[in-house]
Amino acid sequence: MREKIRLRDGWLFHQGEISIIKPCEKGPVYMQAKNQECRTGAASVEYHDQPNDFSEKGELTTEKWEWVCVPHDYMIQQIPSNENNFALGGYKYENAWYRYHFSVSEKDIEKRISFYFEGITGNSTIYLNGCRLAQSISGYVPFEVEITDFINFQGDNVLAIYVDVNSRHEGWWYEGGGIYRDVWMVKTDKVFVDVWGVCLIPEKQEGESWFLPAKVTLCNAGELLQSVEVQMEIYPSGLERNKKLVKKACLLKAGEKREIELPFFWECPRLWDTEDPFLYNVITKILRNGREIDKVENRFGFRSIAFDAERGFFLNGRHVYIKGVNCHQDYGLTGKAVPDRVHRYKLKLIKEMGANGYRCSHYPQSDVTMDALDEMGFLVIDETRLFSSSAEGLREVDVLVRRDRNHPSVIMWSIGNEEPWVKTEAGKRITCTMKNYIKKLDISRPVMAAVCHQPEEAIGVMPLDVLGINYSFSSYEICHQRYPDLPLVASECCATGTTRGWYSDDWEEKGYLSAYDKDTTENFLSREKSWKFFMAHPYIMGCYQWDAIEHRGESVWPRLCSQSGAIDLYLQKKDAFYQNQSHWLSKPMVHLMPHWNHQGQEGEPIQVIAYSNCERLELFLNGRSQGKRIIEKYGHGEWEVPFEVGRLEVIAVSNDGVEVSDIVETSGVPVRLRLRLEDGEDAGDEIKADGRDVAIITCYCEDEAGRLVPDASPEILFLTNRMGKILGTGSDVSDQIPPIRSVRKMRAGLCAAVVEAGTEKGILEIRAIAEGLLPGILKIKIN
Repeated sequence: MREKIRLRDGWLFHQGEISIIKPCEKGPVYMQAKNQECRTGAASVEYHDQPNDFSEKGELTTEKWEWVCVPHDYMIQQIPSNENNFALGGYKYENAWYRYHFSVSEKDIEKRISFYFEGITGNSTIYLNGCRLAQSISGYVPFEVEITDFINFQGDNVLAIYVDVNSRHEGWWYEGGGIYRDVWMVKTDKVFVDVWGVCLIPEKQEGESWFLPAKVTLCNAGELLQSVEVQMEIYPSGLERNKKLVKKACLLKAGEKREIELPFFWECPRLWDTEDPFLYNVITKILRNGREIDKVENRFGFRSIAFDAERGFFLNGRHVYIKGVNCHQDYGLTGKAVPDRVHRYKLKLIKEMGANGYRCSHYPQSDVTMDALDEMGFLVIDETRLFSSSAEGLREVDVLVRRDRNHPSVIMWSIGNEEPWVKTEAGKRITCTMKNYIKKLDISRPVMAAVCHQPEEAIGVMPLDVLGINYSFSSYEICHQRYPDLPLVASECCATGTTRGWYSDDWEEKGYLSAYDKDTTENFLSREKSWKFFMAHPYIMGCYQWDAIEHRGESVWPRLCSQSGAIDLYLQKKDAFYQNQSHWLSKPMVHLMPHWNHQGQEGEPIQVIAYSNCERLELFLNGRSQGKRIIEKYGHGEWEVPFEVGRLEVIAVSNDGVEVSDIVETSGVPVRLRLRLEDGEDAGDEIKADGRDVAIITCYCEDEAGRLVPDASPEILFLTNRMGKILGTGSDVSDQIPPIRSVRKMRAGLCAAVVEAGTEKGILEIRAIAEGLLPGILKIKIN
């Protein structure tokens, strides 16, 4: 039977190069020119790697090694420097080594054994017992390495991984360093289902009938002809009693890999939709002589998609406007090594903002993210990192499509982002080759690319099924006229920088940008102007804002991150979050900005903005009306209000008569800290005692009356009991102190922390302490 083991603990890590003295005699050169090429250095079995070793015998290591858990990002603990490239985060990128010791029982000697790496930054080289087995030149593409033939079943085995983050950079953002996604050991029978070997792409027939030409790729790694039966069980999630079974016999020659088809029909399935993202489970089994020898589980959804160059995007025959965002995969508090709960929480925030679309910018994203996109009903552009028809470029596309083609959330494959070559004949040839390759794997989805370099003049866009345009607003109408049969989507827009809680003019020395919506350039238009533009051009099927959440890098000193996100680096909502809600939600809402703590500015005019999807607004200061506003569609309310201490309230009324309000109030001085758990309160989201789960925490200040103090800035010490560990803290986007520190100065009234739970069930207690304030205490049940 298949066994999949997550390799989290027990990794040894060394940052920096490890020098190897070159041999001066034939013998060592001769022996290292064999299969076991690493007889010295960090990839060698004999290398001494024990940290802080007090052994009385044997060689002692001269390098610094430490124990770490995977996923792991070693770059994030540096202090950024203006001497380093701030597009890449301001960090000094250093290469590193990992080592992992393990044993394999002799009872597994007849099995096929592999490692599955979800993601290692940069160029990585994999060694087992001194033998080089594989190299990966992309930090974003998962890969499998079979180790069966190289295992020592009688003793210790050493997996060594060299991480090269200096040879090249794949992006212009923070790339991190290390084994930043999960690693698995997979044990199977010699006859097994290949990695990403189940393909489930339903095809709608007449009426409510659907055809599923399910395909399974089988492998025989043994030395004999094998006769097996493949069974596929399909059932709606949570309804296993409604199972449908299909099966097929198969003969596999030794060493053969074969794709077989198990077609079936399903009448009147429950459709996957953005409003009801219903999924079906599939269990694929291999039986030999009636005994189960392998089993894999997958999910898929029944849904139809259509793209019309005049009318836009249709899901299950229903017109749907895509309200999407771009998103990178880092996290302000842990870098590239993002806990599973944080992956999901980020998507929950994006969904709460009103979005129904997500672009994987600009690379394949984690398995847990892809699963959550299905579960939450997003419309996904799935993107490869490398725009290339080289062998490596096509390999990366192959992995992307095979891994993700069962996800109903994926509606487009993107082969590139802002590639200058699309203007050339060579770019056109590359586009054709990549598109044709994808169509061999999946004909159900269109192939697109995101273009910003004069798309109307780029001949490389002609073979595309969908054209994505980044920013170039003047190009839409030209492209629509020039390519009347080519559907258009705004693949990037709204690169409008704002800093959470900063309501003054831009402050270059601190890196703060005014929180008010505005144009940055003639192409980086405000959110309001961008949305009005798209709504005025119905042939544009939707937009994907740049971006949902601030990401490290792509910045300027001293700021750590891009400021275009509607959610800040530490997952706090910005005013732009609510502005998006006013454009994207139908439920009446209103949001008031700025805060009302402007003591010392009495009598001075303050620009007050209300974002709302209602039609009529009225603002009150201490009970006195400051005027009514009739709001144009996708507009906002605006007033100039002389400051006075007190209460500012806006009342919004929709045409249906529904009334909602928002209030900001002048607070007193902070007297106490409070802690809030941001995710995990519901029974289904309990914090688990698995050594991996985390509590996402927000710390804030209250005054004597219990009011939030929006401009509080105390220095806070975060502590936990033995049930947890502080992984990171953060508040200020220009704070250079590494996030691992447990002492953090609050900015603009909020400070974030993430706490890792241990493996013991009980009560996790988190404390926040600041001089002169009552402490904040939060107790969380760990199950």
